Amino acid sequence: MNVKALVKQYLFLLLAVGLFTSCDEDDEPAPVLPKPTIDNIEVGLGNNGVGVIGRDFHLNADILAGDKIENVQVRIQQRSGETYSKVWQHEITWDQYKGAKNAKVHKHFDIPADAAEGNYDFLIMVNNQNGAKLEEKRSIILYEEKNLPVNPQLSIFNLFAKGEPFYWDGKFVNAGQKLQKGDVFNSQVAISGVKGDGKMYLLLINKKLNHRPESVEQIDFSKAIVYDVYEHKGWAAADFFTNSIFDPATFTPVRDFPNLTIGAANDNNAPQPSPVNGAKPWESGTYYYGVVYKNTTYDFSFFHYIELPIEMK
Repeated sequence: MNVKALVKQYLFLLLAVGLFTSCDEDDEPAPVLPKPTIDNIEVGLGNNGVGVIGRDFHLNADILAGDKIENVQVRIQQRSGETYSKVWQHEITWDQYKGAKNAKVHKHFDIPADAAEGNYDFLIMVNNQNGAKLEEKRSIILYEEKNLPVNPQLSIFNLFAKGEPFYWDGKFVNAGQKLQKGDVFNSQVAISGVKGDGKMYLLLINKKLNHRPESVEQIDFSKAIVYDVYEHKGWAAADFFTNSIFDPATFTPVRDFPNLTIGAANDNNAPQPSPVNGAKPWESGTYYYGVVYKNTTYDFSFFHYIELPIEMK
């Protein structure tokens, strides 16, 4: 075989090997990127999927990245087939979780004042640093405040110790004052703008327990000392709901707020009081005190807390 023939044969073999390798590489499947997962999603307070234009909106989600998180985004976008007063959408990107393997996303953000009422898709997007993505879609409805079916708002939030005002009109009567062991504690709370059926819990929770429920469903009663429980049923018109009711016609109380002694063995949970022990013993320190309300007729929640110092010496 002459040199020219050998060269041709060699080039043919190189070409054949190249084609085989190329085909083999093309047949290899693309690597599967591990995707993030998402759990415990709550869209709207109490997971009710309701937003109020110009007011706070609640989001909770537990994220586990397939690799590491690049960012987390939400987008509120209009749906085809729906009618709106104008074209509008909203997107937020949170970069604070970058590089984390997992994250608890607990956010409160305002629905912009220029939003249009209507039904929307609410998209939660998790982007990984490896390029993988996850998108979860939920449905929400945005209301103007004037069109809400119910509009729970705090109208009274007062505390008394030993029969004297302790917290009044949004501030402590004596700055730096603490509730003491043995003090008889009372509180009147009123919520306006409610009807149908609803229930309120008034709670004391040691701040160190890192438990601050924003809906009735979130209350962990092993951590919460219940000061009061009260409910309304079948209200046809919106009214004030309070745990202390006085009849001006007879000048007598219909329901008076209960007593709770700081250091008591049991709380005022209903129908059965709970022992104040285990994970929730009385201790010196800062407590959350607040109201958590759920309107079951319209699936609407409300909460409000202050920080309350207690001294058990």
